[in-house]
Amino acid sequence: MSFTIMQKLSLGCLKAEQPLLTTIRNASKKTGGSTRNKKGHPRPKHRGWRVQDGHWVSQGTLLATQLTPRFHPGLNVGFGRNGTLFAMDHGKVYVTCEPLDPNWDHTWVQRHYAGREGQPIHKKFFNVVPEKQHQRFRLVDEV
Repeated sequence: MSFTIMQKLSLGCLKAEQPLLTTIRNASKKTGGSTRNKKGHPRPKHRGWRVQDGHWVSQGTLLATQLTPRFHPGLNVGFGRNGTLFAMDHGKVYVTCEPLDPNWDHTWVQRHYAGREGQPIHKKFFNVVPEKQHQRFRLVDEV
């Protein structure tokens, strides 16, 4: 017994001879990326030496920036709260390597120099040596 297509449709037993096609819709344009700085990529801090040995600096000039004390203040050099070294007077910069005599009772010294008690510790010291004065001043008593 052979059925025609119309008879198969009326019986509801029509089976497709070809697989059914499904339509998938994709985006026509890709999403645009942001040009801003992403999180996790902070701007660099550029820590380190600011002034080289032998340069002349004025008062308040930054000599070095650091996260942990790598450089230490010497003559006429100030030590900021964030570890920044700055000149406290006009003069010429001298960087020297000197032995360090830390306060071993201090917690910061114990944390950073643990196990080095009794050993000589040498660190770089920034010094600002002022120019010689012109010696043109006179005391009021001499005038």
